[in-house]
Amino acid sequence: MRFGIVVFPGTNCDTDTLWVVREVLQQPAEPVWHEDTDLAHFDAILLPGGFAHGDYLRAGAIARFSPVMSAVGEVAAAGKPVMGICNGFQVLVEAGLLPGAMMRNAGLRFVCKEVTLRVENAGTRFTRACHAGQRLRMPIAHNEGAYFADADTLACMSKRGQIVLRYCDAEGRVNPGANPNGSLENIAGICNEAGNVFGLMPHPERAAEPLLGSADGRLLFQSLLDSFSAISTSEKERVLV
Repeated sequence: MRFGIVVFPGTNCDTDTLWVVREVLQQPAEPVWHEDTDLAHFDAILLPGGFAHGDYLRAGAIARFSPVMSAVGEVAAAGKPVMGICNGFQVLVEAGLLPGAMMRNAGLRFVCKEVTLRVENAGTRFTRACHAGQRLRMPIAHNEGAYFADADTLACMSKRGQIVLRYCDAEGRVNPGANPNGSLENIAGICNEAGNVFGLMPHPERAAEPLLGSADGRLLFQSLLDSFSAISTSEKERVLV
């Protein structure tokens, strides 16, 4: 499975993400500069964390206009998986590839700590290696991570299974005390209506090996591989028929 890792000026988690794909998952991956416009040869696109274009104006507001984002939109429209991590999530929201908006953290402070997440939808391409209700441990590090959407949008997202991850306590309870940034309904990760574009504020690439204190993040990357293998097998069977 060929991965493209988008790099903007200010991106700083691309090397970590490349390591996970190449060394942990043993899959081919290439960095993609923000001025590139041809992503057709990739099977999946990842937008890693950092501070794209310095996050001036607001996180992701400038990066959405980078030439590569038109190509990312084409990849998404073609049904291929696109995952945005932290700043990548913010860019996807600004680009309109995911609903809602990202706001400053409650308390207006940068938050960097490990959190517990509850898998709300285990049927996506990004969570199929998990089970519903499973608790995952991953770190967060952001200043604009409070997810917001109007009530009607949230209701539709909930009905369609677009709320994929929520912040929870160690026992899996979703409550205000487990919310690190003021995100509405403790939302930590969402997908688009088609289910092929996914964004989350926590960093799975920083929790993909036991040496890092948690390997739970690897499950999200493994889910992508499992989904790709299942689709490839299905296509082969259809051709044989």
